[in-house]
Amino acid sequence: MKRNIKNLALLFAATGLLSACSKQLEIVPEGAPSNSNYWTNQTDAVNASNAMYQWFDNENFYGRGFWWFINASDDMVTGRVKAEGDNIKNFNRDFIGKDYTESQWKMRYITIKRANDIIKNVPKINMDEKLKRRILGEAYFLSGVMYFELGSTYGDARAGVPIVSRDSVVADKPIPRAANVNVVYDYVASELIKASEYLPYFSTYTEKEYGRPHKTAAFAYLSKMFLYKKDYVKAEQYADSVILSGQHKLLDKFEDVFTIANNYSKEYIWSVASFAKGDGNGFGSILPGVMLENKGWGLYNGWGYYMPTKELYDSYDSTDLRRAATILKPGDKFVYFGENKVYDSKNSLSGFQFRKYMEPFTYAGGIHASTNPDHPTTDLALPLIRYAEVLLIKAEARIMQGKSGDDEINLTRKRAGLKPITGATLADLKKERRAELAGEWANRHADLVRWGDAQAAYAKPLHHYDGSIAWPARNFNPAVHHVWPVPNSEVQNSAGVVKQNVGW
Repeated sequence: MKRNIKNLALLFAATGLLSACSKQLEIVPEGAPSNSNYWTNQTDAVNASNAMYQWFDNENFYGRGFWWFINASDDMVTGRVKAEGDNIKNFNRDFIGKDYTESQWKMRYITIKRANDIIKNVPKINMDEKLKRRILGEAYFLSGVMYFELGSTYGDARAGVPIVSRDSVVADKPIPRAANVNVVYDYVASELIKASEYLPYFSTYTEKEYGRPHKTAAFAYLSKMFLYKKDYVKAEQYADSVILSGQHKLLDKFEDVFTIANNYSKEYIWSVASFAKGDGNGFGSILPGVMLENKGWGLYNGWGYYMPTKELYDSYDSTDLRRAATILKPGDKFVYFGENKVYDSKNSLSGFQFRKYMEPFTYAGGIHASTNPDHPTTDLALPLIRYAEVLLIKAEARIMQGKSGDDEINLTRKRAGLKPITGATLADLKKERRAELAGEWANRHADLVRWGDAQAAYAKPLHHYDGSIAWPARNFNPAVHHVWPVPNSEVQNSAGVVKQNVGW
């Protein structure tokens, strides 16, 4: 199923309008409307809703920047020498204030500001009520997801992240951090529950609406948030809201999930809508190009980051069909720009490459890849949360309650060609989650941290395909490194109101 949002225009926080064609968003500034002359009609509401997606096209939003945090796990290495990225992986505070992660906080709070403006102003607009409800649902959804990403990245029992009051009329005034991350999670719950009340099911959308939030996406993020909060009863409850909706199922073949044709299949829940073409720059996540072989064997400017480790490869059962679909190893056959090739990396620091996001580069002429190598978007929508993860969230929540998670785990195992198991333990769940979700936004590093496994895992070196050490052992201090540092600019610009995380 191809992605086609014809009207995904962007509004720069009520400071400019964007127009869009079917495959590319173009920035067309049109003055600076204010609250006094804006929020008057349906077009204003639609443009404002589209403005919330502006940062989805930033390379550091869902493309490279945040992925340096995920890259900290034992599943991957940087792939090529990159000092700032290396410092992040090694939990060396020298990266604080640098480019890769500095903007994460700001971009998400800008998105929250735009969502808040919609929630405050759209209800009073005389417009189509069905559309109004969807736009309000989108705003609540994106607010909830942004706060979840902020809270789970920077918050802990000692401090959450600032929660911006929608009633505030004071612009740019620093806001102290919430008392703890659970305060943030409670707010996330309220936003996503509201979103689920407003949003329709995905099955009601026409193709031009694909890529927008929908009801079960809100339920899915509620289940994941409650898993992180360790409220396993509610994590199971909201996972069931997805499962019992009848809207989703696993595709028959694991490798089919990561194809352009299945961007919006039954397994889809929420992804970064992405396009290769337009004015040459494309739109959306650049991660497939970032993970591609550095210089792309002379045919495309892959960036060569985030390469799988031997530890990840060896963690799979030998008969697990997901291993070959997830990882390219030397000697593996694959198609690249319409030609049959045998994988042999000349520069990967691990000797492997993730295969999950390679499909856009299989087509002759690069018809599904951006022609701008500095912004290598593709027509593949990057999965942020998919149905298989929801199944495993339910399994983990049940196991943590002393109940059976066998049914859910065995659904993903069956597709992987593995025999069913009985009496699945938390160790079984951890192994299954790693195998199913490797190299995805599901975030192996966050998993290891919340399970309490990060210190032991990172005390071991990571290995190259040939058995040599690709990355030395690291010193992970669970009292400090369980959260990432607040961006330096936010601490400084707040004049001390926003405090840095302890130890960073």
